[in-house]
Amino acid sequence: MQRSAPRPPLRFSTQTLLLQLGVVLLVVLLSAAVHSWLTYDRVGAEAENQALTLARTVASDPSVRADVLAISEQAGTPPASELSAGPLMAAAEAARARTGALFVVITDETGLRLAHPDPARLGEKVSTDPTEALAGQEVTTRNTGTLGPSAGAKVPVYAPGTETVVGEVSVGYSMETVGQSVQRDIGPVALTAAGALLAGGLASFLLRRRLQRLTLGLEPEEISTLVHDQVAVLQGVDDGVIGVSADGRISVFNAAAQRLLGQRDLAGGLWADAPVPGQLKSLTLPDAEEADAIELVAGGRVLVASARKALHRREDLGWVVMLRDRTELQQLTRQLDAVGTMSTALRAQRHEFANQLHTIAGFMSIGQHHQAREYLARLAATGPLKFPVDQAELLQDPYLQAFVGAKGVEADERGVTLRIGPETLVRSQVTEPQDVTTVLGNLIDNAVNAAVAGTSPDRWVELEVLDEPDDAGGTLHIVVADSGDGLGAGTEPEAVFAEGFTTAGSGTPASGPAVSARAGGQGLGLALARQLARRRGGDVKVLEPGSEGGPGAVFMASLPHTTAGIKPSAGEDNDA
Repeated sequence: MQRSAPRPPLRFSTQTLLLQLGVVLLVVLLSAAVHSWLTYDRVGAEAENQALTLARTVASDPSVRADVLAISEQAGTPPASELSAGPLMAAAEAARARTGALFVVITDETGLRLAHPDPARLGEKVSTDPTEALAGQEVTTRNTGTLGPSAGAKVPVYAPGTETVVGEVSVGYSMETVGQSVQRDIGPVALTAAGALLAGGLASFLLRRRLQRLTLGLEPEEISTLVHDQVAVLQGVDDGVIGVSADGRISVFNAAAQRLLGQRDLAGGLWADAPVPGQLKSLTLPDAEEADAIELVAGGRVLVASARKALHRREDLGWVVMLRDRTELQQLTRQLDAVGTMSTALRAQRHEFANQLHTIAGFMSIGQHHQAREYLARLAATGPLKFPVDQAELLQDPYLQAFVGAKGVEADERGVTLRIGPETLVRSQVTEPQDVTTVLGNLIDNAVNAAVAGTSPDRWVELEVLDEPDDAGGTLHIVVADSGDGLGAGTEPEAVFAEGFTTAGSGTPASGPAVSARAGGQGLGLALARQLARRRGGDVKVLEPGSEGGPGAVFMASLPHTTAGIKPSAGEDNDA
């Protein structure tokens, strides 16, 4: 038996049309239902108010009040035959006939009927609770009694001239009458709903036509594949990608570019107004040509940027700017250098420690116990192992002490003495070692280079570090001075923080940043250090430019929120 071929699935535009028609139909039906319910509730509330007004009128009638009081004062309730022919029955039926109410019922103070449309019910207990009305309260109700569902009200009847409740009046209008009123109002609602459904269907059809034009007839699966490919290419790489269209708008600004530049997604905005470094914009000027990569500092990072023209069949599509991060590589290199320096220092100190042990063993083997004790006492006072940095114990943070000690070993190998200034005191723990290492290491390296290149025979670098405790995180203040020849004549202090600043080839020895720029060839160290500090709310600046022959330049850095910020306990000496 031959099977019929499966029916092809509906196109996306057709599915969208059907879905929109279904939504419009659902909205129209819900709106009609809500409107009908509100109308029903409104008409019911009007019936309750009408019943309350009629009940008040009957209850305030002097003759009704007097008749109810007279019956209440009697022992027992009159028989039904007497009540049906009495004045209360006549008054209640007259009010009911006049207003078209379903019922007008009068009871005594115990809730027994004194007037009722059905004479057979006279003298019986009312079917709905009269407690609130007999307690002196006016209430509106919607319930079902002996005469069917109704919307009504209950009003107390007071004795003439007093506030004593002697009975109550119940008035109700049939809910069937309320339903008939709603049916009369539902016609315009139905016409309105039909018109809305027709307009919604027409709008859905026009939207389907437009959707087909916008998607070029592509199905959702095809569009999804295109989007996935773009995301995989642009977001799946660590390099920043910025696409600038031919009309000067940013068409692509991937997540890596946002992270490297510290910006939100700028796609859709004008490239000329984008908050990015001007060096990036200069790569895409109308007269710019594809050039080699450049280095710049942005968002506290060292970036390598390059730009390429985007062409499609000789059509200019704009520029593609690529960003690569070199910050982590530089930081890792600095940390590896520090580890290597520490390792070399520890090997040398282990050899020194072994020699000291041999010396003690020699004293003990020849019986010179007194000399051995004196030697041990000297070792206990000075420590068997130490870095060539005086007063390193003022840096009580182990990480900071080890890092400065390693830098001291490096400086000592180059003939420069690294010393700790008298104002140094760090008692809290460093919580941001990466930023501290970047800033402090750059300043010390610059100062050591300046001391080596300087003309002063006494080569030294002095470091002062002071932590300022705070409950929200302490601030680390760093001051670095050297024996170099200063910044050089005619050099503005702020110029040393410009990206690419260098005095290489000038023939003038310089302190701090000049030597760093000459050694690295890029001049990005101080610019990066200042951006890192300012990003934390601090700064790096020149305190003294220095002079030829020494002393050299003095740099100061403040790094907020880089220590644990533990304040000294009460009574502790706060002097360095």
